[in-house]
Amino acid sequence: MPSEKESTSSHISISDDAEAHDNSKSGETPRSSRGWDGKLRVEKKLELANPEALSDPEYSDEEQVLPGEEIDADEDLLDDYPSDTEEIDCVHSRVSSIPSLRLDRFKAVTRLCLRQNTITEIEGLSCVAATLQDLDLYDNLIAHIRGLESLTQLTNLDLSFNKIKHIKKIDHLVHLTDLYFVQNKIQTIENLDGLTRLRNLELAANRIREIQNLEHLTALEELWLGKNKITHLKGLDTLQNLKILSIQSNRIRTISGLDNLPNLEELYISHNALTSLKGLENVHSLRVLDISNNQVESVQGVKHMQNLEELWASYNQIADWHEVEGELRPLTKLNTVYFEGNPLQLKAPGSYRNKVRLMLPQLLQIDATFVRVS
Repeated sequence: MPSEKESTSSHISISDDAEAHDNSKSGETPRSSRGWDGKLRVEKKLELANPEALSDPEYSDEEQVLPGEEIDADEDLLDDYPSDTEEIDCVHSRVSSIPSLRLDRFKAVTRLCLRQNTITEIEGLSCVAATLQDLDLYDNLIAHIRGLESLTQLTNLDLSFNKIKHIKKIDHLVHLTDLYFVQNKIQTIENLDGLTRLRNLELAANRIREIQNLEHLTALEELWLGKNKITHLKGLDTLQNLKILSIQSNRIRTISGLDNLPNLEELYISHNALTSLKGLENVHSLRVLDISNNQVESVQGVKHMQNLEELWASYNQIADWHEVEGELRPLTKLNTVYFEGNPLQLKAPGSYRNKVRLMLPQLLQIDATFVRVS
């Protein structure tokens, strides 16, 4: 998620927890600075308002939705906000009706955060349409995308952790650069053709089986598809600007469809069913490769990746020391490797780490431990 810009205007945060905004990594792969799959991260010190969305796959069924506590119009959460405020935060504040917030009082709002409430309908936002750029409705009870017709200035839209089954009625939001649909019930990637400025698309933890309908998103730099039901890598050829592809926890058996991505720098494909790295022969720009938790037996096929800095290969079937040295020693930029859980480590746990260090002297980190520089 883009970092929040400092504002010179007044800004007051309303939340049941003073530390509600502290984002933290979940500990899942990939261990990037963005956490698991970008937006798919939950604050450690603030529970989800609707935790059933994580534990029960059928939570989105209408009959299981409990009515929330609606805030009456005279119970004014926004009393302390000056009329010229640019940012409004109502996190975990039991809001179920956007119109009850009477947003028409605010003429300069650029960011509206209504995370972790019980909102079911997107409504009452036309009054701030002229200025609103960032709308965050993460963790609510929204089942249908509507009410965004007038919000043509939006650059950031977060509808993660809701009940959405279909992507629609956002194609007109042509200024969007960041779009989040993490943890919904979406089965098909669709109706995104008009979003030609989109740089970041997050669709992790849905029910998607096929990568499709992305041809027009030529500005896309990050695509997060982890924890779906995807079986093949395809439909990516036009994404010439793609830098990050995250597709872990799917059903992929072979790597394919990456030959025409000249700018791809990070590939997260852990927790799949890979047995080899065949298919990466023409991928030259990778800095980070995560193949953890597969059935890969060999690292053959990475020697040409002269920009590779991190190789995450834990819990595979890699056993050949000679081959590992031959493939990785020429990679002078390589500074981090993870081989724990492989035969390399399991057969000789006592000498494993020292052997890796001597074999690959360029390393700064082996598994979770930094290499001591003598």
